[in-house]
Amino acid sequence: MKPCILLIEDDGDMRELVAGHLEHGGFDVQRADDGIKGQALALQYAPDVILLDLMLPKVDGLTLCQRLRRDERTAKIPILMLTALGSTKDKVSGFNSGADDYLAKPFDLEELMVRVKALLRRSERAPLSSKHNEILSYGSLTLVPERFEAIWFDQPVRLTHLEFELLHCLLQRHGQTVAPSLILKEVWGYEPDDDIETIRVHVRHLRTLEPDPRKPRFIKTVYGAGYCLELPTGEQLATMEPVMREARAARLKAASGHPGDGSEAA
Repeated sequence: MKPCILLIEDDGDMRELVAGHLEHGGFDVQRADDGIKGQALALQYAPDVILLDLMLPKVDGLTLCQRLRRDERTAKIPILMLTALGSTKDKVSGFNSGADDYLAKPFDLEELMVRVKALLRRSERAPLSSKHNEILSYGSLTLVPERFEAIWFDQPVRLTHLEFELLHCLLQRHGQTVAPSLILKEVWGYEPDDDIETIRVHVRHLRTLEPDPRKPRFIKTVYGAGYCLELPTGEQLATMEPVMREARAARLKAASGHPGDGSEAA
């Protein structure tokens, strides 16, 4: 059976151009020209990938992406945003709303095909637990592939698929600097240009595991080279446990009505 792609795009010429290219490439394509129809078709067909324009009538793409992520019937469907809004701020907004990937218009149709196939490969990947040589536990961190969950200082933390794979990628090279190009190839499945905002957004999310995301101790930026995961063990682990308890207590207090900044430039 052909993989099903849902294309939600209000520009008729663009919609038919992209749909025709995907159909020629062996995909079954469902089309929608506004956010309401797009959500209805997502629920009806449960597509393998959703291509989502941001500037949609009735319901905009960011809002629709958030709705799809909140609905358990569509929460795990990979979403690739297609938009003329290509600034860093726009990309951050797209990723924060739940998109898996982001492609700015005008784009090459072959590049689009590469992105779609990469999303399909990642969604069909075998569970990490089937790979016996994988590192799944180190110091304060244990990864649970079946639930896309991390056990962090004895506390379960739910992660998105991408956050889990990014953390897993860094864990396999614990203590080493991992280049952005390797992260993009291993986690996202392709090697795009030198725009690494995709990685930065997800690193920011992972740093909510830190005692203070603004001053990361464990997920470190090695400027000009990449990212390095350094986890506490032994005496350092024992020292960090009360620090983590205090950080959790502070977050709970902030969530009860006194939110803090918590932002961190990756």
